[in-house]
Amino acid sequence: MSNVAISPDVTSFLNAEKKVLIGGGWFAASSDTMIDVINPADGQKITAIGDSGVEDVDRAIRAARTAFEDGPWATMKPGERARLINRIADAMEAKAEVLAQLETLDNGKPINYARGDVAASIGAMRYYAGWADKITGSTHNVNMMGDFHTYTVKEPVGVVALVVPWNYPLVMAAMKLGPALAAGCTAVLKPAEDTSLTALLLGQIMLDAGLPEGVLNILTGYGHTVGSALINHPGIDKIAFTGSTATGKIVAHAAAEGLKKVSLELGGKSPNILMPDANLAAAIPASAMGIFYNSGQTCTAPSRLYVHADIAEEVIAGIAEFGRGLKIAPGLDEESQLGPLVSSKQFERVSAYIAAGEKEGAEIRSGGKQHGNSGYFLEPTVIADTNNSMKVVKEEIFGPVLVTQTFSTEEEVLTLANDSDYGLAGCIWTEQLSTAHRMAGKIKAGIIGINTPMGADWDVPLGGYKQSGIGRENGRDGLELYLQTKSVFVSL
Repeated sequence: MSNVAISPDVTSFLNAEKKVLIGGGWFAASSDTMIDVINPADGQKITAIGDSGVEDVDRAIRAARTAFEDGPWATMKPGERARLINRIADAMEAKAEVLAQLETLDNGKPINYARGDVAASIGAMRYYAGWADKITGSTHNVNMMGDFHTYTVKEPVGVVALVVPWNYPLVMAAMKLGPALAAGCTAVLKPAEDTSLTALLLGQIMLDAGLPEGVLNILTGYGHTVGSALINHPGIDKIAFTGSTATGKIVAHAAAEGLKKVSLELGGKSPNILMPDANLAAAIPASAMGIFYNSGQTCTAPSRLYVHADIAEEVIAGIAEFGRGLKIAPGLDEESQLGPLVSSKQFERVSAYIAAGEKEGAEIRSGGKQHGNSGYFLEPTVIADTNNSMKVVKEEIFGPVLVTQTFSTEEEVLTLANDSDYGLAGCIWTEQLSTAHRMAGKIKAGIIGINTPMGADWDVPLGGYKQSGIGRENGRDGLELYLQTKSVFVSL
């Protein structure tokens, strides 16, 4: 085992008192209690974070409103915002290894995956820095009587609540902060209580880079307390949420009550279809990594495998064998390929799904058990002989668990693939170009991979159909979530 040497900056950060960021200053949360931060690799406490309350929410939103209406952020030129966001990216780059190590200690993911997440987060900032001075309106020739000069302008939505999940903590924060800052909004960021450390360090990085006070406020705490107070607060103009569909429905209800703008990136149960002519040398390892990467804690993971009956045994056995060959180890082991699940709660949840599948008559072809005697490690699991009525097929498990079925015809597998409340992503493996494009057009999902398990880029919209969300993040679509349009008629 080749363990990463912990950076002294990481040790110093963990030993320091964790406060919340409000109006450019760090303050103790209003609650007297603290929330223990647990390393999922061994179940041990590594530090504690503040448990924010309603009072903190009020203060943070007031600070964000002041910064939006009256502070230097309100009058800063777009080019200045662009340069500032790039300075933030530079500062993140200088702290890249510290951010990665904190992410691994907090979330459990292998250090090399965490380093990739940090690089992606920096990429998000640089991408949206490029948009800051390219936000434009348009002119219109109108048909109404009289002479008019008519134009539109794009303006920032205002104060936004950014609620991010625990599976990709830093990436999801950057995915929302990049466009929010580029658009000229101010924000209150609420990281998941299980994984708040990189958000807190990011807050300090942004302040040190020159972000004006109040533009970014960070509140740690539980979703049912601080999260609920935040999304229901009348001072919030827009909510951006990434997380489970169940929680997304609560957020959508809160947004409806206050007629707030809302964007939701929610759960998935994505179909992965292997046609009889699929290139198995590519499809088997890619399908395996698609579901086992990040211990299956990825909303777009290809978690439902539909494989043609002619190749089913070879594919299922190949994916199971691939999973057995993965190096399961704590994330700070440089050779780790599969880390623990994020928490004991998540470990118990995923384990219960595996037991439910077996009880319903499915066959556990590989894995399904805890790995080791400490931490929340679960073996990569392949479940065969499932059907679409089973709980393990219908519901999002969010762990390294693949459910498999066979099919005979294209029409049959398209029906099976679309028989889901979710519609986030889907994959098709075939050597036939016409088959690939025809099926891509018929799968009801927001992201389709052809001969690849998943595609993602900051310039390409990301979001889902059905109960997988509302709106699209990334690209121009992601920027538009933080803008509103004003139409101006000038009588000539």
